[in-house]
Amino acid sequence: MVDTDRIVGAAKEFGGKVQSASGDLAGSSRSSAEGRYREAEGRAQDIYGQAKDTLRDVADNVSDYAGDAYDRGGHYLRDGGRAVSGRVEENPLIALVIAGAVGYGLALLLHGRR
Repeated sequence: MVDTDRIVGAAKEFGGKVQSASGDLAGSSRSSAEGRYREAEGRAQDIYGQAKDTLRDVADNVSDYAGDAYDRGGHYLRDGGRAVSGRVEENPLIALVIAGAVGYGLALLLHGRR
């Protein structure tokens, strides 16, 4: 969707070009300068509208990417849980030793050696 600042800015820019050209033809430096100022103002407003459109598009894309990552994360978690469960069922003693080593390592990290 096009931002209203882009439309208004383009209209001001066009109006400024017309005013500047008519000022140049009539020999009115004041009208020509006002036209150039209005043209620059319209261009700035158009650029501002473009920036808002870009940010809106980026925000929409980030939202979509976050939703996709959340969905994929759930699948990865389920698949990983199944894989770990299968390994534990195949080798319960090794799984117990690994769990104990991880617990001991965490205890050392949390409480430190004295």
